[in-house]
Amino acid sequence: MITLEMMPPLMFGGLVLSMLIGFPVAFTLASIGLLFGFLSIHLGFFDLNFLQAIPGRVFGSVLSNELLLAIPFFTFMGAILERCGLAEDMLDSMGQLFGPIRGGLGYSVIIVGFILGAITGTVAAQVIAMAMISMPVMIRYGYNIRYITGVLAASGTITQLVPPSLVLIVLADQLGKSVGDMYLGAWGPSVFQILLFAGYTFLLSIFKPSHVPAVPKTALTLTGWPLWRKCLMGIIPSAVLIFVVLGTMMMGLATPTEAGAMGAVGAIVLAAIHSKDFSTTGRKIMIAGVIAAGIGTMVGIFFSEGIIFKAAFAVTYFAVVWICLEAVRIPELRGLIKQGYETTMRITTMVVFILIGSTCFSVVFLGVSGGVWLEHMLTTLPGGVWGFLIFINLFIFFLAFFLDFFEIAFIILPMIAPIAQKILAPVVGPDAALIWFGVMLCVNMQTSFLHPPFGFALFYLRGVAPREVKSSDIYWGAMPWIGLQLIMVALVIAFPITVTALLDKPSNVDPNKIRIDIPQIDLAPLDFGEPPKFQK
Repeated sequence: MITLEMMPPLMFGGLVLSMLIGFPVAFTLASIGLLFGFLSIHLGFFDLNFLQAIPGRVFGSVLSNELLLAIPFFTFMGAILERCGLAEDMLDSMGQLFGPIRGGLGYSVIIVGFILGAITGTVAAQVIAMAMISMPVMIRYGYNIRYITGVLAASGTITQLVPPSLVLIVLADQLGKSVGDMYLGAWGPSVFQILLFAGYTFLLSIFKPSHVPAVPKTALTLTGWPLWRKCLMGIIPSAVLIFVVLGTMMMGLATPTEAGAMGAVGAIVLAAIHSKDFSTTGRKIMIAGVIAAGIGTMVGIFFSEGIIFKAAFAVTYFAVVWICLEAVRIPELRGLIKQGYETTMRITTMVVFILIGSTCFSVVFLGVSGGVWLEHMLTTLPGGVWGFLIFINLFIFFLAFFLDFFEIAFIILPMIAPIAQKILAPVVGPDAALIWFGVMLCVNMQTSFLHPPFGFALFYLRGVAPREVKSSDIYWGAMPWIGLQLIMVALVIAFPITVTALLDKPSNVDPNKIRIDIPQIDLAPLDFGEPPKFQK
């Protein structure tokens, strides 16, 4: 006889077994949830009316969730930017800028990976693009092949942590926290991780200089101002787009969905101005739009938002529309936009189906007291808070060998989020607890793209690497970078301030001690005498 206490571990075990077989995750979640749901009805743990919560949550919390609407916008933005030529220009200019120093090409890959991560939010094509551009150059100048594969894969996966990462949006939704706060919390670890990557390259340049040699100055095609101009032409438009997407969101000027929509339009504009077929008229209109935007911003800051402010931004809007029409006119960009739509449709559909499946599973899991079972198991771990964090991070690390980050976020996170809130609140406060926890898991889940045998970034590299690059070199090359990512996880656990430093400080006001004094107003005394009589 199956008891209520046996149902949660049976559900969890059935889920793991089904996914190891290779059945699609979304349908595995739904089928396991419904199977155990009908079994629970048969055993009398709850009745059929309980399952009515599933369609209610699907239509109420998934399909009408405005926050999840940001996912297709950011996906489309990344799909456009990763193929528009921006990566090629930035890698070429940065490579020539840093190339003459030891490890210079490695530094350029790390920096460009960080910048591209802040404007694309996707991993796959970023790893592929950087590998296709930088790998032949690094091989030509004698870089160690394992360092090459490792730095290319790791610099692509930083995209998972740098805002506007899709992972952070999903984590914010599943944890019930603000996307803006999740982005603010992620900036510290993402910058520290870049420093770790650069520090590892610097140590190699000292102790094993033959692994990261300098590029001869005679091999440089650009020097002086032309080189700096090419660097700035890649960095400045990217910085503007980063501000449009992230700055407006963090300043409270736009919601995540609105910022994503602006980012999608901005990606088309950026792709158009990078195209060799962009017309001279379009460039003049673009310059006029930039000047008008600057004038409108200054007027809005120092003066009232009058007719000059409106006229300036009307010119800017006209310039944006014109550039978008130019993008549609250019055949290459028209095909790029079509590919972006197709990629967005596939990823969004996958996310929605996983969400529907996870809803079926989580409703039944909670209905058979799975939350109580999980809380009891995690709160009785030795070591208190730190034991809980070490166990969860080890569990997520090994789970990432087999599951994608979307699957981990939708399956595991809703189960452990309430427990994490309860356990971590005394350490960093109730407001920052889940932000700290979410960013920590995001750093951890980066490793899912790197560790063998199922690291997707390694598959992407294998697909574009020359034949002389062995698969063993790709796998072994990733190992030091996985270690650096795990060091970053340990730093986030040991020093929560790396996440909480930019968050709003919690209020120290005790609401029980608040007193509101209302001043007394002297009113004329009321007259309760007989009302006056009026003559007819």
